[in-house]
Amino acid sequence: MNLVSFHEDDLPIQDLETIGLAAGGQLLLNVDDLKALLSGRRTGLLELHDLETDNIKIKSINAKISLKPNEQGKLDLLIHPIYRKAEVPDLLTDSEAQQLRKGEVGSLLKITLDNHGNKKEMLVEYDPETKEYIVSDTDKILAPDMVNNEFLTPAQKENYRKGKEVQIADGTKFSYSGTDHHGIRSNKLALVASILIDGGLSYMVYKGLNALFNQKREPKAAEKLSPGYYKAIKDIENQHGFVPHQFDRTYTRGGRSR
Repeated sequence: MNLVSFHEDDLPIQDLETIGLAAGGQLLLNVDDLKALLSGRRTGLLELHDLETDNIKIKSINAKISLKPNEQGKLDLLIHPIYRKAEVPDLLTDSEAQQLRKGEVGSLLKITLDNHGNKKEMLVEYDPETKEYIVSDTDKILAPDMVNNEFLTPAQKENYRKGKEVQIADGTKFSYSGTDHHGIRSNKLALVASILIDGGLSYMVYKGLNALFNQKREPKAAEKLSPGYYKAIKDIENQHGFVPHQFDRTYTRGGRSR
């Protein structure tokens, strides 16, 4: 889960125009991809046009994009193309890399050392769309405080950060995913995640969620959302005076939606 990290006004519009994702100062991204960018995640696969780097011109390429703040505090545009062969991170053995690449496991939790010799937990996933291993620092994965109006226990939050499946009382199952443009997967098509910030709740409404790793869901079961989901939606409606749209969005108690 990610709250909105960046503001639309800070997007590198010129860079986006250069690769055909903006024109005349206007973005040419769909809502899900824009939300992924602003939340610090990767977009889905996009067709990029007229790339030029190191005197090499590429007419068209399929890739994902993301944003990263630079030392000047501005946002750099990162392009994640489809690799011919995945580069295996040093913290994986060949066997572990193969497990991820073959889809035998969704993620692996690895222990490494930082520059000061302190232990860090890193979650490693494989993105089959770009043929790339994704490494996430678990300390930087934001676990929700509530899902569908149900508070998560410390153990559930810890499991979420470690990429494990979490289930709440209403039957909703979900897990973090650094390879998914929503940043979260679920056995339901929609859920409401909430985080306590400055004494208030910020709500993130997710719809059109992908299924959990290597799991199929029956459409009718996925569409049957819990009373807690509708209660959370009602709370947002009462606080903000409107019904949330059909895409994920953040709503902060006492403030404007972002």
